Amino acid sequence: VQLQASGGGLVQPGGSLRLSCTASASRNIFSTALMGWYRQTPGNQRELVARITAGGGTYYASPVKGRFTISRDNALSTVYLQLNSMKPEDTAVYYCNMDYFLTNYWGKGTLVTVSS
Repeated sequence: VQLQASGGGLVQPGGSLRLSCTASASRNIFSTALMGWYRQTPGNQRELVARITAGGGTYYASPVKGRFTISRDNALSTVYLQLNSMKPEDTAVYYCNMDYFLTNYWGKGTLVTVSS
């Protein structure tokens, strides 16, 4: 399975971005997978940002709760992350993750920079 993330870029504080991640997996596989977004800054461990279950249940890390929204389109094998009210501390490389029956797949990451 390959994951292709896109949508990163430079945004001013308070701005918005939408990240997308499309999986090469079939719809049947994608629809049953746990999908997540993680982020990593230099010198730090990769951290979970948000996760969405096959049934649409969501989890958000405290720093992004109320500002970010994760969603999925099983017909397109795509997961999204809407980033609103962005802060400089949201600057990181964002990675897409697929957890399919405890096997993890990672995308290459997309850089998000929040700066004026």
